[in-house]
Amino acid sequence: MAKKPPAAPASPLGDVTVGAGGELHQAQGRHPGLTTNHGVPIADNQNSLRAHPRGPTLLEDFALREKINHFDHERIPERIVHARGSGAHGFFELTQSLERYTHAKVLTEVGVKTPVFTRFSTVAGGAGSVDTPRDVRGFAVKMYTSEGNWDIVGNNIPVFFIQDAIKFPDLVHAVKMEPDRGFPQAGSAHDTFYDFISLTPEAMHMLMWAMSDRTLPRSLRMMEGFGVHSFRLINAQGESTFVKFHWRPKLGLQSTLWDEAVKLQSADNDFHRRDLFEAITSGSFPEWDLAVQLFTEDEAQDFPFDHLDPTKLVPEELVPLRVVGRMVLDRWPDNFFAETEQVAFFPSNIVPGIDFSNDPLLQGRLFSYQDTQLSRLGGPNFHQIPINAPKCPFANHQRDGHMQMAIPKGRVAYEPSRLSATSPRENWTRGFRSFAEAPSGAKGRVRAERFADHYSQARQFYRSQSSPEQAHIASALVFELSKVETLFLRESMVGHLRQVDEYLARRVADGLGLEDLPPAAPTDVPAEDRPPSPALQIIGKMKPTLEGRCVGILVDTGSDAQAVHGLRKAAESAGATVKLVAPKIGGAVLSDGKRVAADGQLAGTPSVVFDAIAVVLTASAAAAFVQEAAAVEFVRQAYGHLKAIAMDAGAQALVQAAGVVPDAGVLAVHDTAAFIDAAQTRQWDREPNVRTLA
Repeated sequence: MAKKPPAAPASPLGDVTVGAGGELHQAQGRHPGLTTNHGVPIADNQNSLRAHPRGPTLLEDFALREKINHFDHERIPERIVHARGSGAHGFFELTQSLERYTHAKVLTEVGVKTPVFTRFSTVAGGAGSVDTPRDVRGFAVKMYTSEGNWDIVGNNIPVFFIQDAIKFPDLVHAVKMEPDRGFPQAGSAHDTFYDFISLTPEAMHMLMWAMSDRTLPRSLRMMEGFGVHSFRLINAQGESTFVKFHWRPKLGLQSTLWDEAVKLQSADNDFHRRDLFEAITSGSFPEWDLAVQLFTEDEAQDFPFDHLDPTKLVPEELVPLRVVGRMVLDRWPDNFFAETEQVAFFPSNIVPGIDFSNDPLLQGRLFSYQDTQLSRLGGPNFHQIPINAPKCPFANHQRDGHMQMAIPKGRVAYEPSRLSATSPRENWTRGFRSFAEAPSGAKGRVRAERFADHYSQARQFYRSQSSPEQAHIASALVFELSKVETLFLRESMVGHLRQVDEYLARRVADGLGLEDLPPAAPTDVPAEDRPPSPALQIIGKMKPTLEGRCVGILVDTGSDAQAVHGLRKAAESAGATVKLVAPKIGGAVLSDGKRVAADGQLAGTPSVVFDAIAVVLTASAAAAFVQEAAAVEFVRQAYGHLKAIAMDAGAQALVQAAGVVPDAGVLAVHDTAAFIDAAQTRQWDREPNVRTLA
């Protein structure tokens, strides 16, 4: 008689247990069997079919193709994810050749300016949602190279929630509005998301990033971009080097605070879009460095993780970044729909000299993105839309189809042919060739063994943060989990946090009011203590500058003209934009008898839209403003959001009414140099005095 397999261990998740490789084991009999749309039973819904554990995903995986194909066509014409976006034209200029590693012209021809179109986006919300929720930001760059379009389609975070593309529809279904109620919009603070995450421990690293200030950017111009996956560079000799792509903003990193982001949603739904538009139209062109991490197959074998796992990053301390070029965005689209809405990005758009890795998430994206655009843009000819068309010559034998805008001539629409001397033909010497990788291992729905460590890099990320950033992560988790109605989900998430960092778990448990600390989540691969990586911080990497920032000055009739003009001159000399706020949009007559125009009306221009403020008022104006809630909140919120505040003697009554306690960031108007210095950062020492953090 055959020996019975051992029973699965009891789990706090009920009839579901999580295996070491991330697979789910579910008790039979209580749930209907999962099948394809055609009734074929599904044995494994966690892993796509790969040639071997670290091999490419196979096209024969009908379950993966059906699942993603259906998902890609769920919504039309709005993007299912990344629906709300803003884009701009510009150029990429190579400053250091990578000819040793690749024969791609865009990465070998120094000084050539390649046209680009870049689109930034939120992920979870619809096209009509707002700019500033806690969310990952898409960061997609289309380069119109001389050898065809090359798209780097990534995010402002270098890792992702899942290891395998077959789980992407599940992730997005979980984070989107719950289907029985249609809310919450553009938010992850609800039960279905944390139900999924609690059963997907591979997501814990990305969750740390999502709960950090990285998902609350101050500006699209002040966030990093990442290609996320490992790619290959192929040189003229056919040799391969792995590469990861990074975009680094010239203005440095800066984020908002959670309370500030919430208030920005009411102050200006289009805050990021407006900021990008105003910067470009004023000539303050956003700029990023393109940096690469380069490593060989042998070097990758020595990493304490698998670089093909998209939930892992390669720390900069392990493989330093090498800056090779710059991107400048210098032109706003002429028509938002025709360009920003109709632009189609594909990870599969690469040029000769670049190739894919076997990252299982990337492998699924290579199919999914093009499939999505067939639905969104109405058919197979979307590449003829001007924003998507290459700027180099292109020709093939694809014909007809919906919205065909070209008029192909001649009788030959196939290859090979001898009937036409001008029909397109393959070119072995200049054409794209894939890297000749030797296969190893057996085909199956499996994951590589080194994909099973779900907590080490999550721990490394959290412990690499500064003290304020750690507090923000803990507070974000308390906020999100407090919105989760189901107690065992809150407890389960704290159990996962115990594997990340015990103190973090206790902070969150205390913030949730849990009387007992839940047991740590089971894992076959305990987290390792990795060296902290300061490169993962925001505060430690913030650039002390006012360039690209905005200073607001509150004025009214009789305000000291010399003080106002002096502050404006100093701030603008430091690179900031200065805007005057007055009770009426018509402006105010200053002490010199001259009227200055207002850039914003007080009631509609709160201090959340500024990086620092100054209050220049007469004593009588300040006394009147004490009775004006918008004026009190203007000062109170700037103080609560840790911004530098300059004030003159006349403003004292208003500043006191706002509850401002003098500190290093509260300065006299005449101390201009000190104010400009303080305005370059936030007053982090103030935070414990103005809010309770986990």
